[in-house]
Amino acid sequence: MLWTIIAILLVLWVLGLATHVVGGLIHLLLVLAVILVLVRLITGRRPVA
Repeated sequence: MLWTIIAILLVLWVLGLATHVVGGLIHLLLVLAVILVLVRLITGRRPVA
């Protein structure tokens, strides 16, 4: 589930860079997704679902 969200955000980020539409929000969401992945890797917690 988390990897699906990351993939969608990455695609939206690339589209945001290409078209400059809602670019700031996409960048913010991408940064949040990266932070969540890093926290999950550092804490070593397994996904619930």
